[in-house]
Amino acid sequence: MKIGELARRTGVSRRLLRYYEEQGLLRPVRLPNGYREYAEPDVASVRHIRTMLAAGLPTTVIALLLPCVHDDGDGMVPTACPGMVSNLRKERERIAGTIERLQTSQRALDTMLDAVRPPA
Repeated sequence: MKIGELARRTGVSRRLLRYYEEQGLLRPVRLPNGYREYAEPDVASVRHIRTMLAAGLPTTVIALLLPCVHDDGDGMVPTACPGMVSNLRKERERIAGTIERLQTSQRALDTMLDAVRPPA
């Protein structure tokens, strides 16, 4: 299928599909005319990529983990691969740190807002 068809079937823009290719997440066949030709498994791969992006994983980690997931009909199912658990734990710690920093920022803003609000 061409990139337009993959975009239609996945709801992901052509531009993002090209970006996924640049990041090594998708590897379409290049036809002699330069067009990209995607296969049916690429539809599931795009869904997996979107799921992992929604989980906060960067594309560098997704590239490592993408071969470790498959579809079971209801969605993405991870299988144990070398490094999968350690990569997921590392990313979870990174996200937890970000959440903590954002909560600190939120508390600081709340303090400032409390200071400038007129008394009720």
